[in-house]
Order: sequence, then structure tokens, then C-alpha cells
Amino acid sequence: MDIRPNHVFIIPPQRDLHVLDGEFHLQPISKPRGWPDMITVFLHSMTQHWDGKIIAVLVSGYDSDGAAALRGIKEVGGITIAQKLDTAGQPNMPESAIASGCVDFVLPSEDIAKKIVQIAQAAGA
Repeated sequence: MDIRPNHVFIIPPQRDLHVLDGEFHLQPISKPRGWPDMITVFLHSMTQHWDGKIIAVLVSGYDSDGAAALRGIKEVGGITIAQKLDTAGQPNMPESAIASGCVDFVLPSEDIAKKIVQIAQAAGA
């Protein structure tokens, strides 16, 4: 699939999503046992194959998926957001993100979209 601005893409179950040559590529899940790490795989791929601005948002979810990739997001100049723990139905993912020390903003769920709009407007997008 072509990457298009102003769209939301959802990773289907049992798949990893990679970025290569400006396109999304679905592959079979790389970790079929235990907690999947598809968000980490996707964010790592973004840092390696995407030259655009990255805003990574980690919200309610189990385990620590995504947190391991946040340092890479920061290293390529991206911005990271985690959901405020008391607004998360399952706070494991945002809690792990915050603990990584690589989160720019910790926001309640209702403020995350507003922050993304502010960042995009400030960048002239």
C-alpha cells in the first residue's frame, strides 16, 4: 500500500507492517509465540526506511510493545507521545513507554489528537 498523508492505517492481526521504498509491506508476524511486538517492529522499520517526520503514539495496551523503538524515533528527530496512565484501560504499553525515558508528551487520551494537530501546524504541514 502506498503511504498517504492524513490517513490512519491499522495493522491487521498476525501481521508485521514494514516501511520500504515509501510503501507499507505486510509480512507474517515475526513473533508468533508470547506477546506480539508488532508495534516495535513497525516503529523500528519507520526509523530505518522513512525520511519524513515521525510522531509515535503509544496508548492503552498489554505488555511493553512499542517502548523499545522509542529511542530510535527520538534519534531520527521524531516526536513521541504516551497516553496518561489514569486514562488508559490497560496502562502497560504507555507505562513502559514513559519508563523508557524517551517520551516527549504524556497526555490524556482526549488531548492526543489535539497535540498531533499542533505539532503538524507548527511544522507547516
